[in-house]
Amino acid sequence: MTFSLIGRCARTGQLGAAATTSSLAVGARVHAVAPRIGAVLTQHRTDPRLGPRGIALLRSGCSAEETIAALVASTPDHKWRQLAAIDAAGRTAHFHGARVKPASNAAHGRDVVAIGNILSSDEVPAAMAEAFAADPSLPLAERLVRGLEAGEAAGGEYGDVRSASLLVHGDHDFALVDLRVDGDAAPITRLRALWEEYAPLVDAYVVRVIDPDNAIAL
Repeated sequence: MTFSLIGRCARTGQLGAAATTSSLAVGARVHAVAPRIGAVLTQHRTDPRLGPRGIALLRSGCSAEETIAALVASTPDHKWRQLAAIDAAGRTAHFHGARVKPASNAAHGRDVVAIGNILSSDEVPAAMAEAFAADPSLPLAERLVRGLEAGEAAGGEYGDVRSASLLVHGDHDFALVDLRVDGDAAPITRLRALWEEYAPLVDAYVVRVIDPDNAIAL
């Protein structure tokens, strides 16, 4: 019972992911993102090892499509896995194993791929991708949150979600945004509130890392 998306900002080169599910700790298991390299989703009977493995493939020069093909070929239990990848050029790919439970689907758009399983409607990923693509001028994190919100509005999971996460990387080898909600009755709503509180601080936290002499008190 998971729906998620990964996306790229063509203006900034930022890469990110957002996800929600019925169990705890979606942010610890489902997505992997590397700056200027790409991002990977692994869900359904989730194998969190596939995220870092996918990032290594992308880093080696594989496209999103080649990365997914290699992950499937190297994973004996691929019939249980639902995977997606985006590379630094914004190309996307996905895989649904034969035992991924319905309703499940995927949707691709410019610089985005959304996937989901055990959904109330197979239209959920398309709603997510459309919301992400609607205004490319917005910050990537905002577009990802809007994607989750659109997925929920389109019906979301078959049951209730309990955790949600948002992860964005820019030029540096640390996350610009890494927000997680666990054990909440409305995790997407809570994630929205956290992002709106954190958004004005993103640049200040970057300055603390790269130019601490000029950092401001927070």
